[in-house]
Amino acid sequence: MNKSFKALGMQEISDFDGTRDAPSPIERLEKVRTAASQFRTQLMQQEDVIYYQSVNLVRAPYPTWYGYTGVFAQKSLTFPFLHLLNRLFVIQYKDFNNQLRVLLFSPTDVVNNRKTPFFERLADSFPDIAFNIFAPQYTSIEDTLQQLKIKPEQVDYISYDHLHTQELRKWLGTADQPAYFPNAKLLVHEKEWNCVQGLLPVQSDWYCPNGANGIDPNKVITFKKSLALGSGLALVHTPGHTEGNHSLVAKADNQIFVTSENGISLDAYEPRSSKIKAIRDYAEKTGVEVILNGNTQEGSNDQYISMVMEKTIAGPLKSNPNFPSCACSSETTPYWLFPGLKQTELLGALQFGQLAV
Repeated sequence: MNKSFKALGMQEISDFDGTRDAPSPIERLEKVRTAASQFRTQLMQQEDVIYYQSVNLVRAPYPTWYGYTGVFAQKSLTFPFLHLLNRLFVIQYKDFNNQLRVLLFSPTDVVNNRKTPFFERLADSFPDIAFNIFAPQYTSIEDTLQQLKIKPEQVDYISYDHLHTQELRKWLGTADQPAYFPNAKLLVHEKEWNCVQGLLPVQSDWYCPNGANGIDPNKVITFKKSLALGSGLALVHTPGHTEGNHSLVAKADNQIFVTSENGISLDAYEPRSSKIKAIRDYAEKTGVEVILNGNTQEGSNDQYISMVMEKTIAGPLKSNPNFPSCACSSETTPYWLFPGLKQTELLGALQFGQLAV
């Protein structure tokens, strides 16, 4: 879609330009950290978004080895799976043209997303009768919006930190399928959108087959750097987990929440404060500041830097300043069938502000 960001009420962010150009990884890390700290200071001076809510959608088993990359590589007695709780984020805000907007971040088409090859094989390994026990669904996008009295035509934008597992056609429509959100456009980093047009086998295991095929290009807004959507709201390019990964940055309740799937828990973002011994020991022995979610490692150095960037922008969590306010889009949470790791601090579902509908 070739329309200027200014006309859309958005602004391109240049704060991170050149920060990853240094020859050594440690130089890149420190330049990104400095820029992230300055960006946080600027954002904290802006108004909160009008409304911010995260909603528990669906659970899914996930390999422990992926979730905490490197931590359990030398551990023989590790529970093989942990449990991820996937969330929807509903944001209402005013753009830079003073227009009221609704953004849905990580709106999951639960039924069709299950066609993702990795999770389809995983589901096949469980008895059919056990599916709803292993991967229970708590609500749907449609039911959530109905409860909030948000009509489908009121949704302006949808976005995802990256497009792993995502089936987009239900929401955006195709020539043969009407869009559930008739006025919505997808906000996606240019590299992520280009990537789904021609995946390698090591990538395609995590993408929903044909999940973006047939979507009208006029419903897709790509950006090259990072993008400010309005006061207190931005999509910040955080490459590594995928080339086009980006993070939701939202100011609510006078704090900043940063959302992606780069990490799957607050323990991953502040491992030295973790009460999980294996994670804390790994961090102390190796010196790592963060633990990557590594089901794909398109750029592990970049992902490491991006996670430091995320927690620097987020700053300390009000309820527990030992951890950053990183609201993982898929957070590992306790579940009775998976008694492995008990997280030190759970952020949980959040709600701030009041919808103007």
